[in-house]
Amino acid sequence: MHHTTRRATLGTILSGGAILSGLAAPALAQSRFPDRPIRLIIPWTPGGPADGGFRILADLVGQRFGQSVVVENRPGAAGILGAMALKDARPDGTTISQMHMGVVRQMLLNPRPPYHPIDDLTYILQITGFVMGTVVRADAPWRTLPELLDHARASPGKLNYGTLGIGSTQHLAMERIGLASDVTWQHVPYRGTSDTLRALLGGEIHFASESSGWAPLVLSGQLRLLALYSSARAARFPNVPTLRDLGMNIVIDSPGGLIGPAGMDPAIVAVLAEAFRAAAQDPRHVEFLARLDQPLMLADGASYRAAMQQAMIDERALLGRLNLLPA
Repeated sequence: MHHTTRRATLGTILSGGAILSGLAAPALAQSRFPDRPIRLIIPWTPGGPADGGFRILADLVGQRFGQSVVVENRPGAAGILGAMALKDARPDGTTISQMHMGVVRQMLLNPRPPYHPIDDLTYILQITGFVMGTVVRADAPWRTLPELLDHARASPGKLNYGTLGIGSTQHLAMERIGLASDVTWQHVPYRGTSDTLRALLGGEIHFASESSGWAPLVLSGQLRLLALYSSARAARFPNVPTLRDLGMNIVIDSPGGLIGPAGMDPAIVAVLAEAFRAAAQDPRHVEFLARLDQPLMLADGASYRAAMQQAMIDERALLGRLNLLPA
Protein backbone atom coordinates (compact mmCIF):
# COMPACT_ATOMS: atom_id res chain seq x y z
CA MET A 1 0.00 0.00 0.00
CA HIS A 2 1.24 3.46 -0.83
CA HIS A 3 1.21 5.85 2.14
CA THR A 4 1.05 9.54 1.42
CA THR A 5 3.21 11.44 3.85
CA ARG A 6 2.39 14.83 5.27
CA ARG A 7 5.38 16.28 3.45
CA ALA A 8 4.26 14.75 0.12
CA THR A 9 0.75 16.04 0.62
CA LEU A 10 2.07 19.51 1.33
CA GLY A 11 4.26 19.29 -1.75
CA THR A 12 1.26 18.33 -3.84
CA ILE A 13 -0.74 21.24 -2.48
CA LEU A 14 2.08 23.68 -3.12
CA SER A 15 2.58 22.26 -6.60
CA GLY A 16 -1.14 22.57 -7.31
CA GLY A 17 -1.09 26.10 -6.00
CA ALA A 18 1.75 26.93 -8.33
CA ILE A 19 -0.23 25.49 -11.25
CA LEU A 20 -3.31 27.47 -10.28
CA SER A 21 -1.19 30.58 -9.89
CA GLY A 22 0.24 30.05 -13.36
CA LEU A 23 -3.22 29.58 -14.84
CA ALA A 24 -4.44 32.76 -13.16
CA ALA A 25 -1.55 34.90 -14.37
CA PRO A 26 -3.14 36.06 -17.65
CA ALA A 27 -6.34 37.08 -15.87
CA LEU A 28 -4.33 38.97 -13.29
CA ALA A 29 -2.35 40.67 -16.05
CA GLN A 30 -5.57 41.70 -17.75
CA SER A 31 -6.94 43.05 -14.48
CA ARG A 32 -3.95 45.38 -14.30
CA PHE A 33 -4.74 47.01 -17.65
CA PRO A 34 -3.60 49.62 -18.29
CA ASP A 35 -0.10 49.39 -16.88
CA ARG A 36 1.26 52.21 -19.06
CA PRO A 37 -0.08 55.39 -20.75
CA ILE A 38 -2.76 55.18 -23.42
CA ARG A 39 -2.50 57.13 -26.66
CA LEU A 40 -5.82 58.63 -27.83
CA ILE A 41 -5.72 59.87 -31.43
CA ILE A 42 -8.05 62.72 -32.39
CA PRO A 43 -8.01 63.12 -36.19
CA TRP A 44 -8.79 66.85 -36.11
CA THR A 45 -6.99 70.08 -35.27
CA PRO A 46 -7.01 71.19 -31.62
CA GLY A 47 -9.87 73.47 -30.58
CA GLY A 48 -12.83 71.90 -32.37
CA PRO A 49 -15.82 70.25 -30.66
CA ALA A 50 -14.56 66.68 -31.13
CA ASP A 51 -11.15 67.62 -29.75
CA GLY A 52 -12.55 69.43 -26.71
CA GLY A 53 -14.94 66.69 -25.66
CA PHE A 54 -12.40 63.90 -26.03
CA ARG A 55 -9.78 65.84 -24.08
CA ILE A 56 -12.22 65.94 -21.16
CA LEU A 57 -12.82 62.21 -21.54
CA ALA A 58 -9.06 61.57 -21.68
CA ASP A 59 -8.53 63.47 -18.45
CA LEU A 60 -11.36 61.70 -16.63
CA VAL A 61 -10.34 58.23 -17.82
CA GLY A 62 -6.71 58.94 -16.94
CA GLN A 63 -7.76 59.79 -13.39
CA ARG A 64 -9.78 56.59 -13.18
CA PHE A 65 -6.93 54.40 -14.45
CA GLY A 66 -4.10 56.16 -12.68
CA GLN A 67 -2.39 56.28 -16.09
CA SER A 68 -2.13 59.15 -18.52
CA VAL A 69 -4.40 59.15 -21.57
CA VAL A 70 -2.28 61.20 -23.96
CA VAL A 71 -4.13 63.05 -26.73
CA GLU A 72 -2.44 63.10 -30.12
CA ASN A 73 -3.96 65.30 -32.83
CA ARG A 74 -3.58 63.99 -36.38
CA PRO A 75 -5.59 66.32 -38.63
CA GLY A 76 -5.93 66.02 -42.37
CA ALA A 77 -7.02 63.39 -44.91
CA ALA A 78 -10.70 64.06 -44.07
CA GLY A 79 -10.28 62.68 -40.57
CA ILE A 80 -9.05 59.13 -41.33
CA LEU A 81 -5.52 59.38 -39.92
CA GLY A 82 -6.66 57.96 -36.59
CA ALA A 83 -8.09 54.86 -38.24
CA MET A 84 -4.97 54.61 -40.41
CA ALA A 85 -2.76 54.64 -37.32
CA LEU A 86 -4.78 51.81 -35.77
CA LYS A 87 -4.07 49.52 -38.69
CA ASP A 88 -0.43 49.19 -37.61
CA ALA A 89 -0.98 49.54 -33.84
CA ARG A 90 -0.71 46.70 -31.33
CA PRO A 91 -4.20 45.55 -30.24
CA ASP A 92 -3.30 45.88 -26.57
CA GLY A 93 -5.58 48.83 -25.80
CA THR A 94 -2.81 51.40 -25.53
CA THR A 95 -3.61 53.01 -28.90
CA ILE A 96 -7.21 54.07 -29.54
CA SER A 97 -8.88 56.71 -31.69
CA GLN A 98 -11.94 58.85 -31.99
CA MET A 99 -14.47 57.41 -34.46
CA HIS A 100 -16.74 59.37 -36.80
CA MET A 101 -18.70 58.76 -39.98
CA GLY A 102 -15.83 59.84 -42.22
CA VAL A 103 -13.89 56.75 -41.15
CA VAL A 104 -16.54 54.71 -42.99
CA ARG A 105 -17.33 57.10 -45.83
CA GLN A 106 -13.77 57.84 -46.93
CA MET A 107 -13.19 54.17 -47.65
CA LEU A 108 -16.20 54.21 -49.97
CA LEU A 109 -14.75 57.25 -51.75
CA ASN A 110 -11.27 55.74 -52.08
CA PRO A 111 -10.66 53.55 -55.15
CA ARG A 112 -7.96 51.67 -53.19
CA PRO A 113 -9.10 51.81 -49.56
CA PRO A 114 -6.18 51.26 -47.13
CA TYR A 115 -8.40 49.64 -44.51
CA HIS A 116 -11.86 48.12 -44.09
CA PRO A 117 -13.97 50.30 -41.76
CA ILE A 118 -15.65 47.31 -40.13
CA ASP A 119 -13.24 44.37 -40.29
CA ASP A 120 -10.02 46.28 -39.56
CA LEU A 121 -11.27 48.08 -36.43
CA THR A 122 -12.57 47.19 -32.99
CA TYR A 123 -15.63 49.18 -31.98
CA ILE A 124 -15.37 50.06 -28.30
CA LEU A 125 -18.16 52.54 -27.51
CA GLN A 126 -20.52 54.95 -29.27
CA ILE A 127 -20.54 58.14 -27.22
CA THR A 128 -22.25 61.14 -28.77
CA GLY A 129 -23.72 62.78 -31.84
CA PHE A 130 -22.58 65.93 -33.60
CA VAL A 131 -24.96 68.82 -34.17
CA MET A 132 -24.22 70.51 -37.49
CA GLY A 133 -25.54 73.51 -39.34
CA THR A 134 -25.04 76.32 -41.83
CA VAL A 135 -23.49 79.54 -40.53
CA VAL A 136 -22.70 82.90 -42.09
CA ARG A 137 -21.00 86.01 -40.76
CA ALA A 138 -23.22 88.30 -38.76
CA ASP A 139 -22.89 91.01 -41.43
CA ALA A 140 -23.91 88.66 -44.27
CA PRO A 141 -27.00 89.68 -46.27
CA TRP A 142 -28.80 86.36 -45.65
CA ARG A 143 -30.88 86.02 -42.50
CA THR A 144 -32.40 82.64 -43.37
CA LEU A 145 -31.35 79.56 -45.32
CA PRO A 146 -34.09 80.13 -47.95
CA GLU A 147 -32.59 83.59 -48.61
CA LEU A 148 -29.15 82.05 -49.07
CA LEU A 149 -30.61 79.44 -51.41
CA ASP A 150 -32.40 82.12 -53.45
CA HIS A 151 -29.11 84.00 -53.86
CA ALA A 152 -27.27 80.81 -54.86
CA ARG A 153 -30.00 79.91 -57.35
CA ALA A 154 -29.79 83.35 -58.95
CA SER A 155 -25.97 83.20 -59.12
CA PRO A 156 -25.02 79.58 -59.92
CA GLY A 157 -21.56 78.64 -58.72
CA LYS A 158 -20.76 82.10 -57.36
CA LEU A 159 -21.00 81.36 -53.63
CA ASN A 160 -18.37 79.28 -51.87
CA TYR A 161 -18.56 77.45 -48.58
CA GLY A 162 -16.15 75.68 -46.26
CA THR A 163 -16.19 72.32 -44.49
CA LEU A 164 -13.56 70.18 -42.81
CA GLY A 165 -12.98 68.12 -45.95
CA ILE A 166 -14.15 66.52 -49.17
CA GLY A 167 -16.54 63.69 -48.39
CA SER A 168 -17.10 64.85 -44.81
CA THR A 169 -20.60 64.73 -43.35
CA GLN A 170 -20.75 68.52 -43.56
CA HIS A 171 -19.75 68.46 -47.23
CA LEU A 172 -22.33 65.83 -48.14
CA ALA A 173 -24.98 67.77 -46.23
CA MET A 174 -24.45 70.75 -48.55
CA GLU A 175 -24.50 68.44 -51.58
CA ARG A 176 -27.83 67.06 -50.42
CA ILE A 177 -29.19 70.56 -49.80
CA GLY A 178 -28.00 71.63 -53.23
CA LEU A 179 -29.70 68.69 -54.92
CA ALA A 180 -32.92 69.28 -53.00
CA SER A 181 -32.91 73.02 -53.81
CA ASP A 182 -31.54 72.98 -57.38
CA VAL A 183 -28.54 75.18 -56.52
CA THR A 184 -24.80 74.92 -57.18
CA TRP A 185 -21.93 76.39 -55.19
CA GLN A 186 -18.20 75.94 -54.72
CA HIS A 187 -16.77 73.78 -51.95
CA VAL A 188 -13.56 74.81 -50.14
CA PRO A 189 -12.17 72.09 -47.82
CA TYR A 190 -10.20 72.89 -44.66
CA ARG A 191 -8.29 70.76 -42.16
CA GLY A 192 -10.69 71.20 -39.25
CA THR A 193 -13.64 73.09 -37.78
CA SER A 194 -11.50 75.85 -36.25
CA ASP A 195 -9.76 76.45 -39.59
CA THR A 196 -13.09 76.62 -41.42
CA LEU A 197 -14.55 79.13 -38.97
CA ARG A 198 -11.42 81.30 -39.09
CA ALA A 199 -11.74 81.35 -42.87
CA LEU A 200 -15.38 82.38 -42.59
CA LEU A 201 -14.63 85.19 -40.14
CA GLY A 202 -11.77 86.32 -42.39
CA GLY A 203 -14.00 86.56 -45.45
CA GLU A 204 -12.37 83.73 -47.43
CA ILE A 205 -15.71 81.95 -47.84
CA HIS A 206 -19.35 83.05 -47.91
CA PHE A 207 -20.69 80.46 -45.47
CA ALA A 208 -19.71 77.30 -43.64
CA SER A 209 -21.29 73.90 -43.13
CA GLU A 210 -19.86 72.79 -39.81
CA SER A 211 -20.39 71.00 -36.52
CA SER A 212 -21.30 72.98 -33.44
CA GLY A 213 -17.90 74.53 -32.86
CA TRP A 214 -19.68 77.61 -34.19
CA ALA A 215 -21.90 77.85 -31.08
CA PRO A 216 -19.73 80.34 -29.09
CA LEU A 217 -19.35 82.55 -32.16
CA VAL A 218 -23.10 82.48 -32.78
CA LEU A 219 -23.83 83.34 -29.16
CA SER A 220 -21.29 86.18 -29.22
CA GLY A 221 -22.92 87.67 -32.32
CA GLN A 222 -20.01 87.06 -34.72
CA LEU A 223 -21.83 84.39 -36.74
CA ARG A 224 -25.47 83.75 -37.66
CA LEU A 225 -26.87 80.22 -37.61
CA LEU A 226 -29.29 79.69 -40.50
CA ALA A 227 -30.33 76.04 -40.11
CA LEU A 228 -29.52 72.78 -38.33
CA TYR A 229 -29.22 69.34 -39.90
CA SER A 230 -30.27 67.36 -36.81
CA SER A 231 -33.59 65.68 -36.12
CA ALA A 232 -34.54 68.26 -33.47
CA ARG A 233 -33.89 71.92 -32.77
CA ALA A 234 -31.10 72.82 -30.38
CA ALA A 235 -32.06 73.86 -26.85
CA ARG A 236 -29.95 77.04 -26.98
CA PHE A 237 -31.16 78.00 -30.47
CA PRO A 238 -34.89 77.26 -30.35
CA ASN A 239 -35.69 79.73 -33.15
CA VAL A 240 -33.27 78.17 -35.62
CA PRO A 241 -35.10 75.68 -37.88
CA THR A 242 -33.92 72.24 -38.89
CA LEU A 243 -33.78 71.30 -42.55
CA ARG A 244 -36.88 69.22 -41.98
CA ASP A 245 -38.62 72.31 -40.58
CA LEU A 246 -37.79 74.01 -43.88
CA GLY A 247 -39.44 71.24 -45.89
CA MET A 248 -36.34 69.21 -46.79
CA ASN A 249 -36.31 65.50 -46.11
CA ILE A 250 -32.76 65.67 -44.75
CA VAL A 251 -31.82 64.62 -41.21
CA ILE A 252 -28.22 64.13 -40.12
CA ASP A 253 -27.47 62.85 -36.62
CA SER A 254 -23.83 61.85 -36.94
CA PRO A 255 -22.70 59.44 -34.20
CA GLY A 256 -19.15 59.42 -32.88
CA GLY A 257 -17.27 57.24 -30.47
CA LEU A 258 -14.18 55.21 -29.74
CA ILE A 259 -12.36 52.55 -31.79
CA GLY A 260 -9.21 50.48 -31.50
CA PRO A 261 -7.17 48.13 -33.69
CA ALA A 262 -8.67 44.86 -34.89
CA GLY A 263 -8.14 41.84 -32.67
CA MET A 264 -8.40 43.51 -29.27
CA ASP A 265 -8.97 41.28 -26.24
CA PRO A 266 -12.68 41.56 -25.28
CA ALA A 267 -11.63 41.96 -21.63
CA ILE A 268 -9.59 45.07 -22.49
CA VAL A 269 -12.40 46.39 -24.68
CA ALA A 270 -14.76 46.03 -21.72
CA VAL A 271 -12.40 47.91 -19.39
CA LEU A 272 -12.06 50.79 -21.86
CA ALA A 273 -15.79 50.89 -22.61
CA GLU A 274 -16.71 50.98 -18.93
CA ALA A 275 -14.24 53.77 -18.20
CA PHE A 276 -15.26 55.94 -21.16
CA ARG A 277 -18.97 55.31 -20.52
CA ALA A 278 -18.55 56.56 -16.95
CA ALA A 279 -16.51 59.56 -18.14
CA ALA A 280 -19.11 60.42 -20.80
CA GLN A 281 -21.73 60.74 -18.06
CA ASP A 282 -19.51 62.79 -15.76
CA PRO A 283 -20.87 66.33 -15.12
CA ARG A 284 -17.79 67.89 -16.77
CA HIS A 285 -18.45 66.10 -20.04
CA VAL A 286 -22.23 66.47 -19.89
CA GLU A 287 -21.78 70.22 -19.38
CA PHE A 288 -19.43 70.38 -22.36
CA LEU A 289 -21.98 68.60 -24.56
CA ALA A 290 -24.70 70.98 -23.40
CA ARG A 291 -22.57 73.98 -24.38
CA LEU A 292 -22.38 72.59 -27.93
CA ASP A 293 -25.89 71.09 -27.98
CA GLN A 294 -24.45 67.64 -28.63
CA PRO A 295 -26.62 64.67 -27.60
CA LEU A 296 -25.25 61.82 -25.53
CA MET A 297 -25.80 58.65 -27.62
CA LEU A 298 -24.20 55.83 -25.63
CA ALA A 299 -24.19 52.37 -27.23
CA ASP A 300 -22.00 49.32 -26.69
CA GLY A 301 -19.36 48.22 -29.17
CA ALA A 302 -21.47 45.50 -30.78
CA SER A 303 -24.38 47.87 -31.40
CA TYR A 304 -22.03 50.56 -32.67
CA ARG A 305 -20.40 48.13 -35.10
CA ALA A 306 -23.79 46.97 -36.40
CA ALA A 307 -24.89 50.59 -36.90
CA MET A 308 -21.74 51.34 -38.90
CA GLN A 309 -22.30 48.25 -41.05
CA GLN A 310 -25.74 49.62 -41.94
CA ALA A 311 -24.25 53.09 -42.42
CA MET A 312 -21.92 51.66 -45.06
CA ILE A 313 -24.92 50.44 -47.02
CA ASP A 314 -26.77 53.74 -46.69
CA GLU A 315 -23.68 55.86 -47.45
CA ARG A 316 -22.85 53.85 -50.56
CA ALA A 317 -26.36 54.48 -51.87
CA LEU A 318 -26.10 58.25 -51.15
CA LEU A 319 -22.67 58.59 -52.73
CA GLY A 320 -23.93 56.71 -55.76
CA ARG A 321 -26.80 59.17 -56.17
CA LEU A 322 -24.32 62.02 -55.93
CA ASN A 323 -21.98 60.37 -58.47
CA LEU A 324 -19.17 60.45 -55.92
CA LEU A 325 -18.26 56.76 -55.90
CA PRO A 326 -14.94 55.93 -57.59
CA ALA A 327 -15.18 54.43 -61.06
